[in-house]
Amino acid sequence: MADKLKIDIVSDVVCPWCTIGYKHLEKAIKDLGVEDKIDIEWQPFELNPNMPAEGQNVTEHISEKYGSTLEQQKESQQRMTHIGDALGFKFDYFKDMRMVNTFDAHVLLEYAKDFGKQTELKMTLTKAFFSDRKDVSKKEVLKEALLEVGLNADEALAKLDNEEARYQVRSIQNQWKNMGVNSVPTIVFNRKSAVTGAQPIDTFKQVLSELLNE
Repeated sequence: MADKLKIDIVSDVVCPWCTIGYKHLEKAIKDLGVEDKIDIEWQPFELNPNMPAEGQNVTEHISEKYGSTLEQQKESQQRMTHIGDALGFKFDYFKDMRMVNTFDAHVLLEYAKDFGKQTELKMTLTKAFFSDRKDVSKKEVLKEALLEVGLNADEALAKLDNEEARYQVRSIQNQWKNMGVNSVPTIVFNRKSAVTGAQPIDTFKQVLSELLNE
């Protein structure tokens, strides 16, 4: 049997399309029955690297960043909620929802990699933000997520004050940007080919089948 297919997912914790894209990929992997032939690694990408600690109201943020009207935002949120429902993921958009800084979350995802808990932590944080109305920039929320996936919370949280750990995440982020990644999700196969955006399940099945049969 060939070596495992390495899949890098460049994404942010607060990116709804990253969640949908991953859920589509996960379904494709499951449908093909190739779970044991895939190695997934999450790569950091901050949608809003300059987001202040207090965050920003989501509606205000999306209007400022993308020029979307309130109507367009509502439509988009309804669409995402609908897609999420079909995939068993709850998007709970609410009036006072805030976009937050995700750098600390990425530091912890890097830490989780060594324990094979990256995907689990990623989905726990994403669920905390989108389904449970939690602020994933807050230490107590991060701690809760770490404990939920069975990681050593104290050891992991100590990384947040570790200059080397922070520098490492910044370096990895810059590395992907320098490779031309400027939107998420970007899903990279064996560091050779990539797709961007939340591709349909069938597209992922096709790509996976081709690459695994090479």
